[in-house]
Amino acid sequence: MTLTTRPLHEITLLSQAERLKGRPKLCSDCGICSSSLRPRMPDACVFVENQSEAIEQRLHGRNRRDGDELLFGIYRAVHVIRMRNINPDAQWSGIVTGLGALLLERGIVDGVITTMAVPGTHHAPLPILARTPEEVIASARNKPCLSPNLEILDAVRESGLRRIAFIGTGCQVHALRALQDELGLEKLYIIGIPCTDNVAYPDMLRFLQAASKSPDTVVHHEFMQDFRIWLRHEDGHVEKVNFVDLDVSAMGGEIGIFPAACLSCFDYQNTLSDLTIGYLGAPLPPTERWQWTMVRTEVGEELFNLIRPYLEEGQFTQRGNRLLGVSEYVRMLKRPRGRPPWPIRKLIAWMQRNRGPRGLEFARSVIEMKLLRNLQFVRDRHGRLERRIVPNHVYRALAQYSQVYEEEFGTPLKAPVR
Repeated sequence: MTLTTRPLHEITLLSQAERLKGRPKLCSDCGICSSSLRPRMPDACVFVENQSEAIEQRLHGRNRRDGDELLFGIYRAVHVIRMRNINPDAQWSGIVTGLGALLLERGIVDGVITTMAVPGTHHAPLPILARTPEEVIASARNKPCLSPNLEILDAVRESGLRRIAFIGTGCQVHALRALQDELGLEKLYIIGIPCTDNVAYPDMLRFLQAASKSPDTVVHHEFMQDFRIWLRHEDGHVEKVNFVDLDVSAMGGEIGIFPAACLSCFDYQNTLSDLTIGYLGAPLPPTERWQWTMVRTEVGEELFNLIRPYLEEGQFTQRGNRLLGVSEYVRMLKRPRGRPPWPIRKLIAWMQRNRGPRGLEFARSVIEMKLLRNLQFVRDRHGRLERRIVPNHVYRALAQYSQVYEEEFGTPLKAPVR
């Protein structure tokens, strides 16, 4: 029996303070605490005890090797892909929803836990247990807001369904993996979506008001490799805003808009899923709708082979060297700089667009910067939790920035004694 006292479509519209009132300091509202599984939260929550390396051992029989696995997670294969018949309503080409629908159509699963939009909104998430392919297809588009998807496990248990696909984010997948053996499922397919810096729905509206000339008509947006935010509107036109022109301080800075849990997360790439489908390492331009996928497990191979006949495959690209830019980012973490005047912003935007990293190198740079920022947030705000919530591979992944980090912060980057 669900423990939620308000309907999900109302909860996801609440402010961050209202959503997380009475919760631990680090909470992404994954849905465990509002379900009958709440007593198991201490054993499942990534912000209580990050078990990613133990779960990797169970899934793969090993932990991450040096190289790209430190950033992208363990994978068997990686592909650039898009649907042959693109879903025009999807943020990209519709692979995630296409795969979920196909699992139902073929009778491989009995239900798919996915996320609709609250009626009347573009971005407010509404977790559902989809029972038909049409329901899954209708859930296309990105809803980058806190979403209690795991609460739907109560509906799964009440319905008696045994074969389930789950579409969700890294914190949700961590909890689901931790509890997987207790759920009585015959089969579980986990389709992971990369996730960083989700917000409460009112904060999403604040962001769009700061970023767009027409915030009410934005259907989805993404921070792209040309260092611009691409915002697609209801009429199909795309608005592009330079990263450097976004006035983050007007929204209270990153700490003012992003939940503490998202600033303490180290799994952007959703590494515990069977198959991760996103965009970060795919080539530009986004109008061509290329995505990338990491096939992680034997189940992931089954999923990829199922959708493969419906895909076109492309080629990875990469350009540039991220090391100088990420090293400079470490310095900015220590000494934040104000928003420069417009002529300087124009020059910075040109340099980023024409000289910045692309493709796989862009993906590496973004993940490294997120790891650095979040590690420092934990050290500054929740230092006593570092040993429990920062996995060892984070320090290995960032080792090449140890010298500049120690110069700036006066403390080693390496892991504390556990």
